[in-house]
Amino acid sequence: MAEVVTMPKLGFDMREGTLVKWLKREGDSVNKGEVIAEIETDKATVEVEAYASGVIKGIFAHEGDVLPIGEPIAVIGSADEQVDLAAIKKSVTAEAAAPAARPAGPVAAAPPIETVTPPPQAEVAPAPTDGHARPEAPLEAPARIKASPLARRMAQERGLDLARITGSGPGGRIIRRDIEAYLAVPQPAPALPPAFGEERALSRLRKIIARRMSESKQQAPHFYVTTEVDMAGAMKLRQEMNALLDETHKLSVNDLIIKAAALALTEFPRLNASFAGDKITIHPEINIGVAVALEDGLITPVIKNAERKSLTQIAGETKALIARTREGKMRPEDLEGSTFTVSNLGMFDVDNFIAIINPPEAAILAVGSVRDVPVVVDGELRIGTRMKATISVDHRVSDGAEAARYLQAFKRVLEQPLRLVM
Repeated sequence: MAEVVTMPKLGFDMREGTLVKWLKREGDSVNKGEVIAEIETDKATVEVEAYASGVIKGIFAHEGDVLPIGEPIAVIGSADEQVDLAAIKKSVTAEAAAPAARPAGPVAAAPPIETVTPPPQAEVAPAPTDGHARPEAPLEAPARIKASPLARRMAQERGLDLARITGSGPGGRIIRRDIEAYLAVPQPAPALPPAFGEERALSRLRKIIARRMSESKQQAPHFYVTTEVDMAGAMKLRQEMNALLDETHKLSVNDLIIKAAALALTEFPRLNASFAGDKITIHPEINIGVAVALEDGLITPVIKNAERKSLTQIAGETKALIARTREGKMRPEDLEGSTFTVSNLGMFDVDNFIAIINPPEAAILAVGSVRDVPVVVDGELRIGTRMKATISVDHRVSDGAEAARYLQAFKRVLEQPLRLVM
């Protein structure tokens, strides 16, 4: 039976994607999992894999096309299969356009294992099942300039306006050689900025972050709980394990935090959840989103089933995810399904901070640096190794006592670090 490849939904905010490049053509044979195309979202360039083995029977999109999520881009079938391409495109497009057929997001699509009624003290106005107070409208933005990710990066690094550059790629797309040709021509000196300062237009990623974080703070009643963790044992375990591991699997402090956060969620599943109007959806999988800083904002690739994975598995996956994120080579599955987020600013010498919840999740954990600080132990002043962690929680889903108990469990895992490897 023919398999339809569609424009995937990569994260809560994605509305459309640009088909950047076909790696396979109509009539080509493909294997399941083989990369057949590259698409560009607001956040990254993502490789699209074949859903099944067979032959590409038809292609519906051209390089440079901007397509909404769910729009068919290709059909894969067996070599001798007769496929009605027009009927398939019509059927899939109609299904994608029907609101009832579209899940609110990759997290909401997961089948719940439990639903409970919010506590009386958390009364709020009812909201739709995606946890928002109103249906989301498409993000208003100027006409998109077609440019490869590399060209965009080169232009951004050099402060170039892509609107002034003529593209020579497919469909007028701006590519590397166009940037180089533009730079080869002497340009007039830029005008001095006005006395009041410089104004910069928001990128689409920054617009998305601005809208989502505003909605999160306005609609989700946040509260915050902070604890301090004795990291001496965890740091010793990391040192001993890294002495035995190759570079690919060496552990970062963040790997320990991800595993500890996931193990603690097994005890407090309500924090691995989403608010959904008149119910709470508790997710069956613990998928930890890892906040990664890009030049123009944050993106959160996902470690799936983190509580079941070893520290070395988490370390290897995290390194690969971060590398693909910063190279703009994300895969669809890298961005889907986060149920809880960890944001770590420890590498920036940050003592502690609070983070805004990443909707539609119920909580986010913010961690600071591991520091040697003066502590009092048994009435004596000593040097201790400490780290502060703050959880931000949606009060519609949980309350302060539960958040505090979660942090106790998180702290217990890190302070008895053999729990991380059991």
